[in-house]
Amino acid sequence: MAKGVISLVGTNIYYVTLAVYYHIKNRDVNRSLDILDQRCHPLTREKHPEEYFEHDPEHSCIYRFVAFIFYVAMVPTECAIITLVYLERLVSYAEIDVCPANWRRILLGAILLAAKVWQDKAVWNIDFCKVLGDVSLKDINELERHYLILLKYNVNVSGGLYAKYYFDLYSLAFESNMYFLFEPLPRKRAQDLEVRLCLDSVGFR
Repeated sequence: MAKGVISLVGTNIYYVTLAVYYHIKNRDVNRSLDILDQRCHPLTREKHPEEYFEHDPEHSCIYRFVAFIFYVAMVPTECAIITLVYLERLVSYAEIDVCPANWRRILLGAILLAAKVWQDKAVWNIDFCKVLGDVSLKDINELERHYLILLKYNVNVSGGLYAKYYFDLYSLAFESNMYFLFEPLPRKRAQDLEVRLCLDSVGFR
């Protein structure tokens, strides 16, 4: 990915994907579900041998996947933290692990829902099909439907929870000695987030 793309999508995405990387590295087993498994629902036409799904991805691989979607689909960087909230909520509710076979689809579903929750404008599933190229609208719709069921339709993210995740990621950045790259959260922006994230209802398109 070009250097300009990395700077445009924001450094917060770097730390969100680093948290996902640690989820994969620190898992105990490979609990998953067919709808999330890329072996059952591939995201590309490229065929991968079984061994491909036995090796943990590098952090750079996870970052490139997420940054590409955010950049091409023009997803606001604020959605990165919401994406992580949904991912961890899914792992807890569905009692699964983020592993080599499912991390892409777990992230894709979380980004899709985060974009719909956050943005005022309509977000269409077909747009994500265009971003990924080889994914059918039927597959995206099914992924979203199952994701919502697994989350028990709990897509609310309070301003307080958003702030908690923000500062947890800041701590991760500090531990990595790269806190100087972390995007600050100005007071005005924090207030805007509180207003947006405390809405009681969300319309899905």
